[in-house]
Amino acid sequence: MATVILVRHGRTTANASGLLAGRTPGVSLDDTGRAQAAAAGERLGVVPLVGVVSSPLERCRETAQFILDRQQGAPHAPVDAGITECDYGRWQGQTLADLAKEDLWKAVQSQPSAVTFPGGESMAAMQARSVAAIRRHDAAFEAEHGPGAVWAAVSHGDIIKSVLADALGMHLDLFQRIDVGPASLSIVRYGPGRPTVHATNTDAGDLSWLAAVHGQEDAPVGGGAGHAAPPAQGA
Repeated sequence: MATVILVRHGRTTANASGLLAGRTPGVSLDDTGRAQAAAAGERLGVVPLVGVVSSPLERCRETAQFILDRQQGAPHAPVDAGITECDYGRWQGQTLADLAKEDLWKAVQSQPSAVTFPGGESMAAMQARSVAAIRRHDAAFEAEHGPGAVWAAVSHGDIIKSVLADALGMHLDLFQRIDVGPASLSIVRYGPGRPTVHATNTDAGDLSWLAAVHGQEDAPVGGGAGHAAPPAQGA
């Protein structure tokens, strides 16, 4: 079973100003976002990644580069439109404050499976194509590098939330219960029987255990022994 680390891009100028950027070109990380992406790259530096797949949008490619800069060697680094941002249609470029006044906003919060953005994409289609892309890359990396392969997918908040909802066996209508912050890391392993979610929305913590994970398909009854503690500083 390969392991995928789902990485949201760092904070952008649009995030900071409350705009729904969507697929607008030229939206880049701000200073805070660059610091967040650098910290994510530092955390992942202890994990030998076999690949870093990115959304084609600038903010994700910038975040991916911070990760690649901390990797030894040259992991496979494709761009995949399958994990690009949702097409928000006519909502794109508007402020979240204004969008919250729209009738559709309530459905986005409570019944996203029924939502199609005006002139854009349905949230169900967004989930279907992003989950398919993640599972396709995961299977390919495992086939090439074996069950211990670890790779990263750099994408967007709603995309990652929808992938996590699928991995957790949650209906899309519940995905707003999941929070995915800028430059956060979430960890999923796909197995022949079911996925296992190891972490969601983390922005700190040791990841060196991922370098040696091979695991088993069955969940340990009672919770198991967990991962070995990281070595003490100065040890």
